[in-house]
Amino acid sequence: MRTLLVDERGDRVVVRLHRPDARNAIDAEMVGELHQVCGLLEGDPRPLLLTGGDGVFAAGADIGELLLRGRDEALQGINSTLFERIRRLPMPTVAAVDGYALGGGAELAYACDLRVASTRAVFGNPEPNLGIIAGAGACWRLKELVGEPLAKLVLLAGHRIDAAEAKDCRLVSEVCEPAELEARAHALIDRMAKASAAALRLTKLVLDAPPQAHPAVDHLAQAVLFEDPEKHARMQKFLDKGAS
Repeated sequence: MRTLLVDERGDRVVVRLHRPDARNAIDAEMVGELHQVCGLLEGDPRPLLLTGGDGVFAAGADIGELLLRGRDEALQGINSTLFERIRRLPMPTVAAVDGYALGGGAELAYACDLRVASTRAVFGNPEPNLGIIAGAGACWRLKELVGEPLAKLVLLAGHRIDAAEAKDCRLVSEVCEPAELEARAHALIDRMAKASAAALRLTKLVLDAPPQAHPAVDHLAQAVLFEDPEKHARMQKFLDKGAS
């Protein structure tokens, strides 16, 4: 791959956006390569750690490409289709954000399940300044993440959310120094990796299910897990430990 650095591990996949000369702007080639990563993780489900470079996560979509896109490309939902696919990956996704996550870069981070930020992280959606909307998820996903008042401040008035505010509004789970960022993101995945992979996967599926699917989807997921040998082994180990 030319726009990503991919590190496949047994219990996770680490993907680094890698267009340093373009501040990791998301172009068509990167979109295609991220789709390849999604295919990998759909076939072999593992948590994803997504990060950028030193001091920049992704400064937006590639403006040169956006300039040439018309109505037909907008209707294809080129970036939004990718980000929704990332959102629906079977296992949890964590974005480690250092520096700017703007425009499409912010929307990519919003699509992940969890976000960890460095002290110099900044989230923003300045798309109206370019004559377009934040059309790859921010106009509805950001409201779900931070609430309507703050989302409107970002999307309508160009407000940027710095690391401290991101922590206060729970857009990110924690803030740390840049040198510690990836270690803290890995520690978050380490915590999840201690759980049953099947339970983790089904928990995410139930969490993301539409309201009308509950409680039926909860019951079905639990029915699958109640018959899982790992459930029996984990519960027996818990009981044995309590009895000792």
